[in-house]
Amino acid sequence: METRHAAIRSQQRAIPPMVDRLLDEFGEEAFDGRGCIRVFFSHRSIRRMEQQLGRQPVGMFKRYLTAYKVETLDGTVVTRGWRTERISRR
Repeated sequence: METRHAAIRSQQRAIPPMVDRLLDEFGEEAFDGRGCIRVFFSHRSIRRMEQQLGRQPVGMFKRYLTAYKVETLDGTVVTRGWRTERISRR
């Protein structure tokens, strides 16, 4: 499930649904300190994706590997976007 805000942001930021599915399957989760979870691609998750899908298909998705999403603890997607900085994991 997703909020209306998340659907609008996905469209505005041109994040395809396939990236959302890859984040669900391979993304790494980190708490944001505000009661939500950030899901993003880390080096470890990209390696896992390459092992399961192959290096060439993951290379074709290289431009989408900076995508992230924020979801509540019950799984509702709040927003989606593109990382411009490293994600701090304190």
